Amino acid sequence: METFQDVTAWFSDPVNWSGPQGIPQRLMEHLQYSWVAVLLAAPVGVALGTYIGHARRFEFITVTTANLGRALPSFAILALAFPIALHYNLGFSIWPTVAALFFLAVPPILTNTYVGVKEVDADTVESARGMGMSGSQVLRRIEVPLAAPLIVTGIRTAAVQVVATATLAAVVAGGGLGRFIVDGFARQRGDMILGGAFLVAALAILTEVFFAFVERSVKPRTASQDRSRFKPPYRHAAQAGRPGGDGYVPGA
Repeated sequence: METFQDVTAWFSDPVNWSGPQGIPQRLMEHLQYSWVAVLLAAPVGVALGTYIGHARRFEFITVTTANLGRALPSFAILALAFPIALHYNLGFSIWPTVAALFFLAVPPILTNTYVGVKEVDADTVESARGMGMSGSQVLRRIEVPLAAPLIVTGIRTAAVQVVATATLAAVVAGGGLGRFIVDGFARQRGDMILGGAFLVAALAILTEVFFAFVERSVKPRTASQDRSRFKPPYRHAAQAGRPGGDGYVPGA
């Protein structure tokens, strides 16, 4: 109970909501790390996954590489990227963190895109080819739209992982919400540690919810859903046969 009160007091302190060390500034830094990494990883993962799923080439090599990318610790990539950034006079910039998060984000996007395009119904693809569509038209009009929900799922998975892992930026003197956790350990402030952890968890949940709505919006409508949008004209047909209706003919 005392811990909860300490965290509540930390959040209610106006000092934590202003200045370069405040929550809004740290939140913007965290979003910058996360979204730059996802925006760089999404085109790469989607492009490679789409090509491999459509052409059925380099499947084994690419999927194996993607799985190896998942196994790479983000902290190890960060530890390698940070000295390189210093060597090229990039200073304490966002790029070491973005590099680590980029390699974390690409595998789920690539894998989901590849599986989504590959698993499109073969009969649908053959029917499209039989109608005279070229390979690129089949990809744009059939495969990518049908695979879109799974592609967005891959981006959602990557975004949530990136948001949760972006706390590593604080380890190399970066910003973001992880700064509260690292500084909290340094100052032995449990309220700061728990407050930072709560903010990271809340941001990850909001990211999950946002992409869940996006995934739902790109899901192709089924034939039954399309038919439900149109009301059958039974009422109008019945009214047309009544006296006074538009289709009523006296004496018929």
